[in-house]
Amino acid sequence: MFTSIKRTTLVAGLIAALAAPVAVQAKNPMVGGAPMYANKNIVENAVNSKDHTTLVAAVKAAGLVSTLEGKGPYTVFAPTNEAFDALPAGTVETLLKPENKAKLTKILTCHVVAADAMSKTINKMIADDGGTHPVKTVGGCVLQAKKDGKSITLTDENGTVAHVTIADVKQSNGVIHVIDKVLLPKS
Repeated sequence: MFTSIKRTTLVAGLIAALAAPVAVQAKNPMVGGAPMYANKNIVENAVNSKDHTTLVAAVKAAGLVSTLEGKGPYTVFAPTNEAFDALPAGTVETLLKPENKAKLTKILTCHVVAADAMSKTINKMIADDGGTHPVKTVGGCVLQAKKDGKSITLTDENGTVAHVTIADVKQSNGVIHVIDKVLLPKS
């Protein structure tokens, strides 16, 4: 009987130990085929997403790695590779050149807010502001956050509308919201 109790306790302990990581992963979505860990910073997680290789290359070219590894908090609206691919031909290659670092930095920082804004908070600000909430970015751009059904959209100063496709990817220094367009400063 004592052996049976020990065996039951051991099995229960193993089940609890195996279930714990699953519960943690369920809270933070997979992005680009990779698990995102709330205890890692924005850069540590982004480099593992196969959907954000262009964004990671751009962050490196702009010299923003140490900033986005910093304490934060930051909210990053992270365009996918497809979003970058939708820009006019040659745009990304041109922006990645050293002589265009200032322009690239401006574009990237127009995707960053100096706050930890989960979608629930953004939705409340949208509602409190009557359906549209201005979002001031680190790069000086003002995005307009709105609701589109159950999802959030962001409109840049040129009228480009990005949809949040994956919200609330918690990071140790903020949050990432995956978006389907590159947002640009006023042209």
